[in-house]
Amino acid sequence: MSDKPASGISISFAFSQASLQAYADCPRRFELRHIERLNYPAVEAEPALENERHRQTGEAFHLLAQQHLLGIPAEQVGRLANSPELAHWWQAWLMFAVGQDFASAQVVSPELMLSAPLTAGFRLTAKFDLLVVRAGRATIFDWKTSKRRTPTPHLAARMQTRVYRAVLAQAGAHFNGGAPFAPENIEMIYWFADFPQDPAHFPYSAAQYQRDWEFLNQRVKTIAATPAGQFPLTADEKACDYCTYRSYCNRGVRAGAESARDLDDNEPNFRLEDVEESAL
Repeated sequence: MSDKPASGISISFAFSQASLQAYADCPRRFELRHIERLNYPAVEAEPALENERHRQTGEAFHLLAQQHLLGIPAEQVGRLANSPELAHWWQAWLMFAVGQDFASAQVVSPELMLSAPLTAGFRLTAKFDLLVVRAGRATIFDWKTSKRRTPTPHLAARMQTRVYRAVLAQAGAHFNGGAPFAPENIEMIYWFADFPQDPAHFPYSAAQYQRDWEFLNQRVKTIAATPAGQFPLTADEKACDYCTYRSYCNRGVRAGAESARDLDDNEPNFRLEDVEESAL
C-alpha cells in the first residue's frame, strides 16, 4: 500500500477501538476527527458543565485505581477522593479489589498499551485499564464511570470488546512466557463504579478471535480504500444530536439533552481512548 491511501489517511496512523467505533457510528465523523483532524468546538450534550465535571471525575477515578494497583497505600490514595461521587466510587473499588486478590496474580499491569500489526500495513492499539494474568489465563479489566449501567448486549457489539480481546490474543505473548494466549484463556470484564455488583463478563474463543481479526483487518482496508470526501454520514440522525460536528454537517445546532440520550455507553464520546493513537 502506498503512503497515501485513497482516503488520505497516513500509513503511520494507529487504529484504536475509539477510532473504529467512530467509524461504526458515522464514517463521516471518523473522517473529520481522525483523517482531517478537525477540531470543532461544539458542545456534545447538555448540560455541558455537568458532563465535563463527570468526565473529569471519571478520569480522576482511573488515576486512583492505577495508583492503588501500583502499590501506593490505599489510605494515601484515598485522600485524593475529594468529592462525594469520587469517594463513593473509591469505596466500591476497595471492596472490589479485595475480592479480586490482585496481589496473588503473576501479572498485574494497569494502564497497559499493546499494539499489533494489521495486514493492511497499519497498526491496531489497545489501552487496557488493567491486565491480570494467573496461570496462563488473562483478564482485561475496564472501569466504567457512566451514570447508567450499559446493557451487556450493547457492550458485546462495541469495538472496545472486540478490539481489546483480539489485540491481547495477537500481541500478548510477552505476558505469557513468550507464548500467545489461547483465546479461550482470555476474558474481558467491565466493572461499573456505580454498579459494582453487576460487572459484565466476556469470555473469548478461537472462533470469535478469527472472526474479530478478519473483521478488523477488512474494516481497516475499507477505510483506507474509501476516497477522501466520500465517507457517508450516518443514517441515524438522532445520533447527530450528540456529535460535535452536527452543525458542520448541517444536522442541527443545539446539543441533545444528556437525560434523553439513548446510547449504549452514557459516558461522553470523547474520552481518553480517543487520543491514544498519538499520545499514549
